[in-house]
Amino acid sequence: MKRNESTIDRLGRAIVAVAAVVGAMATTGVWSIVLWVVAAIMAVTAVAGFCPLYTLFRINTCKVSK
Repeated sequence: MKRNESTIDRLGRAIVAVAAVVGAMATTGVWSIVLWVVAAIMAVTAVAGFCPLYTLFRINTCKVSK
C-alpha cells in the first residue's frame, strides 16, 4: 500500500477518531455502535497513511518528492 494521506490529513483523522470515541462513550444503542465503527476506520487509516476511498477516487494528499 502506497501512502496517499498527508500528515495534516492523518492528524485530522486522528482527531475525528478521538472525538468519535468520546461520542460513542457518551451515547448508547445504534449511535454508539456507529461512532465506534467510525472511530476504528479513522484510527486505522490515520496510522496506516492509506485510505482505500482515496485510491478509488484517485485522490492523493501526500506530497510527491522528486
